[in-house]
Amino acid sequence: MKNWKHPAIHRMRLLALFVFLVLAFSGCGTEKPEVNGISPQKMADALHAVMEADRTVYTQKVVNRLMEEEQVIEASEHWEDDKALPLPAQMFRMGAEMASEQDAGFTYALLSMWPINKQNAPKTGAEKAGLKYVADNPSENYYTEEKLGDTTYFTAVYADTAVAHACINCHNAHQDSPRTDFEIGTVMGGIVLRIPLD
Repeated sequence: MKNWKHPAIHRMRLLALFVFLVLAFSGCGTEKPEVNGISPQKMADALHAVMEADRTVYTQKVVNRLMEEEQVIEASEHWEDDKALPLPAQMFRMGAEMASEQDAGFTYALLSMWPINKQNAPKTGAEKAGLKYVADNPSENYYTEEKLGDTTYFTAVYADTAVAHACINCHNAHQDSPRTDFEIGTVMGGIVLRIPLD
């Protein structure tokens, strides 16, 4: 996966470099980040804006167009074996793993209270509270601080909504889906973004 050269992952690598430079020159991540120009919340919001845009573009303009509209290729959980497109959630996870390998100063994940893949279920109290909050308040974000191990994090959770029929058709029909009534605009999960404060 390290050598996989997909445009969306390339954009995420460029974003990680940009964030690193912002952190290096703004002092973000120090004891008083808000004094030096960019707060953890503003950084998280900016990162999320890029992630959400890339995720929406891939889902609507690639997966939904080629699978639902033009019907020329499928998206599959076993995309390599099936010679198919990666599912949007898989694409997102691959980008998150690549960013994590680069030690970019933040981590992110796509989680859900109704995950098809159980590894995408919330684990921490902040993840559970955040996912519930954005499910109940889709137009609002959830911000908190949490301590994991010896590190304190600024944790932000953003609603992840269904933006294409490919999303809802897959989730509603999947045999492992704990929920089968998704519609366009329904909150399907959340993007959890963490920035270390220590």
